[in-house]
Amino acid sequence: MPPSGATARRRLSLPPPPPNDLEPPACPVPPSPPVRPAVAATLLAAGVAATPAHAEDPAKALRLGAKEKLIPRGTVTDPDGTVHTRYERTYEGLPVLGGDLVVHKSGNGTVEDVTKATEETIKVPTTRAKVPAPTARRSAVAATSADAPTGQEPRKVIWAAKGKPVLAYETVVTGRQKDGTPSRLHVITDATSGKRLFAHEAVRSGTGNSQWSGKVKVNSVKSGKNFVLKDPARGGNQVFNARHRKIEQGPFPGFSNPTDTWGNGKGSMPQTAAVDAQYGAAETWDYFKSVHGRKGIRNDGKGAPSYVHYDDNMDNAFWDNDNFFMAYGDGPGNKRPFTSLDVAAHEMSHGVTGATAGLYYFGESGGLDEATSDIFAAMVEFRAKNPKDPADYLFMEKLGAKPERYMDRPSKDGHSADYWFKGLDDLDPHLSSGVGNHFYYLLAEGSGKKTINGVTYNSPTKNGKKVAGIGRGAAEKIWYKAVTTYMTSTTNYKGARSATLKAARDLYGTKSKQYKTVQAAWDGVNVK
Repeated sequence: MPPSGATARRRLSLPPPPPNDLEPPACPVPPSPPVRPAVAATLLAAGVAATPAHAEDPAKALRLGAKEKLIPRGTVTDPDGTVHTRYERTYEGLPVLGGDLVVHKSGNGTVEDVTKATEETIKVPTTRAKVPAPTARRSAVAATSADAPTGQEPRKVIWAAKGKPVLAYETVVTGRQKDGTPSRLHVITDATSGKRLFAHEAVRSGTGNSQWSGKVKVNSVKSGKNFVLKDPARGGNQVFNARHRKIEQGPFPGFSNPTDTWGNGKGSMPQTAAVDAQYGAAETWDYFKSVHGRKGIRNDGKGAPSYVHYDDNMDNAFWDNDNFFMAYGDGPGNKRPFTSLDVAAHEMSHGVTGATAGLYYFGESGGLDEATSDIFAAMVEFRAKNPKDPADYLFMEKLGAKPERYMDRPSKDGHSADYWFKGLDDLDPHLSSGVGNHFYYLLAEGSGKKTINGVTYNSPTKNGKKVAGIGRGAAEKIWYKAVTTYMTSTTNYKGARSATLKAARDLYGTKSKQYKTVQAAWDGVNVK
């Protein structure tokens, strides 16, 4: 049953498919890292198992073309039995990037609603490319600003994330970003004209004695006479010592000790950064499990490896969505490890977004990806209640003279956007994320001046109207449900407003304070 005050979900009335025109078919777009065959098979099996046997075929209900096929990516089931299934789409066997969708079915299998990354009909005149693949690869390599770029063999795709679908190539170009972070740039090239259409970065940049969080508990396992810094209670999360090298220069050793005491709280001891990384991974795992019922980044119960002391003088930390690992640099002179709790939670939350909404890392969808990681980083801190690192709505405040970002008024960093404006799409995702961060702060805490854990905030609204927050508990549940259930690869801020309103409707009903505050908070950041 829907919660008190909730209105029934809208039932989608779809005309029956024409007799010979359509077939079972097709939905979403494979996200740009393509799903590898083994992963696709696992998701397909999970999707079929989770779908009621008597449910109508979503492809037929959506009247997709005979050349389209759907590949289930996973499902979310609500307490009332509603099933939300994510799909990727293919066209004549080619991945459709930007064609992903979510089908929302009632407990009896009736399609009630559909969330699409694109409303365009997926169709191209031909799947025969005029531009040779080697030409597309050279063009992709030439277009990147990364150091020492190398292009992998392009794959042919349908590009549907912006405008009319076209036949294209996707080339993954590897190299190094300006701050030393690895680059895995997915470049989309028109297969007919050779024109570059789009580029998307897959690498998201961002009892032991830790350097940033004080004395903390970390799990280990006994191996022979030594202990190994590996966490069996959380999917086998393990930290490795990259010894200032890159991933391709591995493999790297794990951390072992004759006693179960790790680090000394100082950066001079390599184990100290490992303690911070393991603690951050554990707190992030526990947050998603206890608050949202999610078992690990991919919700499959498996942990992700973390690499500390990554590369030489790397002034960053990052999540590699293609290869599923976390890495922490030691900063300039290798003296400032990027292993604070909010950094760990931020980067690993990129993995959760990649495994669910799959937001493309450009424009407003990229801003939403960054905002999601900032939001969950703050929520992990509030749940952790670490006295050495009091929770706040600031990001990376432990690592520098001032915070990297401010959620109550993002423009305090001198660059980020407080409100939506025409042209926001052109900003770097770390700056356009300000709109999402500001919305979330207003939703949770409200507008105006207040002090939380010793930090003073003063959050304004674009329309000058006061917003009364609904609290972190309700806000985090609404945002998580919106990301995992209603956002797709191309969701922009207008779409995020719709997604969070649907999430609030499902959780609390349309007459609730929570639903009305979602509306007010988006109004406050000029997202209408």
